[in-house]
Amino acid sequence: MTSKNTLVTAVGFCNATALHMVCGKIASGKSTLTARLADAQRTVLISEDVWIARLYPDEIHTLADYVRCAARLKTVLTEHIQSLLSAGVSVVLDFPFNTTDTREWGHSLARAVGCEHRLHYLEVSDEICKSRLRARNASGEHPFQTSEAQYELITRHFVPPTADEGFELVVYDETGSVRGQSALEIGLSD
Repeated sequence: MTSKNTLVTAVGFCNATALHMVCGKIASGKSTLTARLADAQRTVLISEDVWIARLYPDEIHTLADYVRCAARLKTVLTEHIQSLLSAGVSVVLDFPFNTTDTREWGHSLARAVGCEHRLHYLEVSDEICKSRLRARNASGEHPFQTSEAQYELITRHFVPPTADEGFELVVYDETGSVRGQSALEIGLSD
């Protein structure tokens, strides 16, 4: 990943309250990036994987199970996230903002309180994600094991962000370096 100073400069941390969301395929580096983003003062990290693993142990076996549990979690956390943002605490959501629907939910959180928002997009190839996934599964440190077949199934639902979604966008390459800060700049237009 990028050095802390480069990351701070690239994402424009300042005293303003911001909601940070991440978009990227499984094992693209979302949790690594969100941990770094959450290092800023007055910033909290909320990790979907941690919450789901603790609230729904042994209940996630299919994509439908995940969708059901993730929807319940979002319903519970929406007001809490908005309260944190309203109190001047920046929030980093380690949730996969990988579809237009999930990104709309994130946008609605920021709009409700009028805070800044950034979508951090990790543009990483399937080959690298699968390699990282195998290593992650082998380590046993992640709360969920994901097979390559599950990776393929989930990745079919992945929708890269576009300029018309209206996010302040920061795009990272496979090394974790910032590649650009505009959807148009990096060719993510419709």
